[in-house]
Amino acid sequence: MADQKTNHDSYQAMLDAVQNFHTKNDFKNKGGEELVYRVALMSEELGEISTCITKGQTHDKLAEECADLLILLMGTAIAADFDLRSAFWVKMNNLMSRQGRMINGRIRVSEFRES
Repeated sequence: MADQKTNHDSYQAMLDAVQNFHTKNDFKNKGGEELVYRVALMSEELGEISTCITKGQTHDKLAEECADLLILLMGTAIAADFDLRSAFWVKMNNLMSRQGRMINGRIRVSEFRES
């Protein structure tokens, strides 16, 4: 549990908490950082998010499942040794440069390639 002095708005504090969770449970030596396993866990969490929405579960339950997915994503960055914060900003800047298109009545902001 984070102490009262932890800045809960800090990405670094969140990343440190996930790292502490990995260390506490020795994920590195017990298969918890194996990437195929982590993808399976993320898929499971995405299914739980989908269930929250399709079954009309509470916003609190949806928030919990989204937090699970965020923790797994941050842990995957730890396991694969990349800077998720940097990757986020590179991708966000790329997305902001794109034009959205309406497809089947919904906005898409994909990298559209003419084929």
